[in-house]
Amino acid sequence: MSETPRVTRPFAVFEWMIALRYLRAQRSAGFISVIAGFSFLGIMLGVATLIIVMAVMNGFRNELMDKILGLNGHLIVQVYDTPFTDFDEVDATIDAIDGVRLSFPFIEGQAMASSSLGGFGALVRGMRQADLERLGTISDNVLQGTLEGFDEGESVAIGIRLAERLGLRAGDRMTLISPRGAATPFGTTPRIKSYPVAAVFEIGMSEYDGAFVFMPFQEAQAYFNEDGLASGVEVFVDDPDDVDAFRTRLDETIERPIFISDWRQRNATFFSALEVERNVMFLILMLIVLVAALNIISGLIMLVKDKGHDIAILRTMGATRGSIMRVFFITGAAIGVVGTFAGLILGTLVCWNVESIRQGLSRLTGTELFSPELYYLSRLPAEMDGGEVVAVVIMALLLSFLATLYPSWQAARLDPVEALRYE
Repeated sequence: MSETPRVTRPFAVFEWMIALRYLRAQRSAGFISVIAGFSFLGIMLGVATLIIVMAVMNGFRNELMDKILGLNGHLIVQVYDTPFTDFDEVDATIDAIDGVRLSFPFIEGQAMASSSLGGFGALVRGMRQADLERLGTISDNVLQGTLEGFDEGESVAIGIRLAERLGLRAGDRMTLISPRGAATPFGTTPRIKSYPVAAVFEIGMSEYDGAFVFMPFQEAQAYFNEDGLASGVEVFVDDPDDVDAFRTRLDETIERPIFISDWRQRNATFFSALEVERNVMFLILMLIVLVAALNIISGLIMLVKDKGHDIAILRTMGATRGSIMRVFFITGAAIGVVGTFAGLILGTLVCWNVESIRQGLSRLTGTELFSPELYYLSRLPAEMDGGEVVAVVIMALLLSFLATLYPSWQAARLDPVEALRYE
């Protein structure tokens, strides 16, 4: 009675031993080891670059959203049928709605801010001191001066970049020039008035720090000839993504014709461009990992050619086609797995220290990297998203595994008789 041959279980110890032996550098296969090394570096750098770029894009978007939505309301309520004289009643009605975090009336107009150094366009917003103090984006970021007594005098609060352009500090005087001045028999004359700078703030977004001027509400009404009126009511809600529900509530609650605009409408083009750029960057950088995976294919094909004699001997000793295929699969997959997780570690370390790295490179090169004038923000943000990181790792591993299939299949198909014919 013949003995049934014992079948070796998949991924047995000897398969791992042979596969890992093929990964070690040998004199006869030095060039193959170099290719494996470059494949490892390619996957590591590709994964790290993907993680870093996606984290910076996420941080950039979230930081901009925090700055934009921290200063501008999630919804703005305006009227269009009659002058907005009942703004206090409308504000009280809005403030009583569940889910509204903050609401306040405001006056808004354009003017030119000037000093002895020159003049720059500015967006003047009239607000009450109590509302300005509740707006943490401003009150928590005052660098010079104070908001105390803001309503009592004729003073303004300006952004740090506007202050630097005009050469002003808290306590200095700034001149505002508005085309909406007094009406005379000869036409409307510009309104020119000088104001002391009560406070200088820094939001961290250059576009806002260089353009916004905050003025007491009643003074803004007088300055823009809007006595007893408001431009609108700004509304901040607990969930900015749920503004559609609040639009419905506001329409049902406010008993007069109103016009409502939300943050998505006002910034639709900007955030859509960011989203498109983010997706395109992901696809482009994924090609780096794909190129590294193709290097795994070329390296394994050369390894199969070089190890044809070894494969033939293994087959004559009883190794199955499946065993041979798994040996080369492990060899190629090991490069992909180690490279992917090395890239994950490298990318995570860079994301945690991206601002320090930016500052170090700026000092080293003597240039300002990530200029606030170009990128709006004063620091380089990076926020890793767990789902995106997992997706990058899975895609890199999948490409690495797929890259090993064809060379492994070729190794399994090798005929031992042909391989040993001329030995």
